[in-house]
Amino acid sequence: MSEEQTPSSPILKAPLLPLHHEPIHQPQNNSFTITSSIFNLKNFYIILGPLLSLLICLLVKLDAPATSTKMLGVIAWVFTWWITEAVPLPVTSMCPLFLFPLFGISSADTVAHSYMDDVITLVLGSFILALAVERYNVHRRLALNVTLIFCGDPLNPAMLLLGLCATTFFVSMWLHNVAAAVMMMPVATGILHRLPPAHEQSELMNKFSRAVILTVVYATPIGGISTLTGTGVNLIIIGMWKSLVPEAKPISFNSWFFFGFPVAVFLLICFWIILCLLYVRKGSSRVLSDYLDRAHLKRDLEALGPMSFAEKMVLCVFGLLIILWMTRRISDDLPGWGVLFHGLVGDGSISVLAAVLLFIIPNMKQSGEKLMNWNECKKLPWNLILLLGAGFAIADGVESSGLADVMSKALEFLKHVPYLAIVPTVTLLCSIITEFITSNDATATLLVPLLYNIARTMHVHPLLLMIPGGIATEFAFWLPTSTPSNVVGFATGHIEIKDMLKVGLPLKVAGISVLSLLMPTLGSIVYGTNYGA
Repeated sequence: MSEEQTPSSPILKAPLLPLHHEPIHQPQNNSFTITSSIFNLKNFYIILGPLLSLLICLLVKLDAPATSTKMLGVIAWVFTWWITEAVPLPVTSMCPLFLFPLFGISSADTVAHSYMDDVITLVLGSFILALAVERYNVHRRLALNVTLIFCGDPLNPAMLLLGLCATTFFVSMWLHNVAAAVMMMPVATGILHRLPPAHEQSELMNKFSRAVILTVVYATPIGGISTLTGTGVNLIIIGMWKSLVPEAKPISFNSWFFFGFPVAVFLLICFWIILCLLYVRKGSSRVLSDYLDRAHLKRDLEALGPMSFAEKMVLCVFGLLIILWMTRRISDDLPGWGVLFHGLVGDGSISVLAAVLLFIIPNMKQSGEKLMNWNECKKLPWNLILLLGAGFAIADGVESSGLADVMSKALEFLKHVPYLAIVPTVTLLCSIITEFITSNDATATLLVPLLYNIARTMHVHPLLLMIPGGIATEFAFWLPTSTPSNVVGFATGHIEIKDMLKVGLPLKVAGISVLSLLMPTLGSIVYGTNYGA
């Protein structure tokens, strides 16, 4: 027996729970604590959800099956808890699993299927790959290499910002926005660490410091627009399209990319121009050249050492995944390799295949150790996965309960509104609403089914409103609390709310303009729609 295990050891003498404690004679304080723990705003919101549901079921009469009223009650309950966060978001997202059967909307099996379909498996596989990228520091090496290319000699601050924009944009194309922001922010702050402390900086240097942080904050959601895996909102849109119109051609990785990438590139260029106009002043290069140059970046890159076998393998799996996604279904004339499997393989299948490879390929660091282990997967964002499942379940419930028909009738007046006028309006409203609901995914879950019904009422293709409206929920550019990626930048202490408003306002206008221009033109070509029909 070791010394630490002897009976006299203080570890064994210390009880698991305290055996004695001083009595606390504070009845008034205890009473106050009990009262405040029961009668508070959060508990009011908890009660408000089921109370609204009950009132709707008892008082609201719709010219539709009874299940439509019940579905409206369930929506009121779930959305009240989502918006107020009275109950944690992922917990609220599980509520349809018991509410739908209890309200007689659908069976337990039917609603459970919404929580695990091809879109959900796509998220799972993609996040496991993102964790592998993070584990082996691949993102940092990539960032330094790209930034080194754009730095310029002598230093060009505008080009350096463009390099950071492009790097963050590229990383965010393949990883979730929050993951991309968390990965890229150390690269941005690492550059700022070479500058003097904030209180010693000149105005030119201080402006550049703010611009560096804002680069990651805004290039992250812009890059996420490009691909299906870039953000949960994109997955919600395609998942709801598949759920609401199962007989329609699904949105593939390619079809999303052919529209989303041009939108994102246009928006990124607008963002870079706005950033340079507001934060890069004449003389910045001279002031910064003593602290930032190619030598600094090369030194950081050399500190990482040569690329390891594990890094190379992660990049190979990453590249294989992208190639398989891009070539599964290329076009109607060139069907791609997916035809070999009679269309049974989906993007989620490929994503999971790539994830499984990470648990098979050795990392060559320790004997028997693979690129990934399950302990790393404890970081998987189950909150997003549950939120996606809840969104799909609600979309199915709105359709099957008859509530979709009720909503369509209520919105019939919109069919007389010109399409070219309603798209900017829809994107503007969605982009403003998303500022006040912390989760962009929850905002999209709330609005995308509504946009589907508005489009049906207007007799236009639903995607012509669902896609721009859904993407606009990513334009949470004004407030630090609007989205978690904003919080990542604000938490550095280098930017203030006025910086976000200064950049966010023109950037939101640019985003609305780009969507309003490209959706009825490029969008109609990519998705085979006719905005006038």
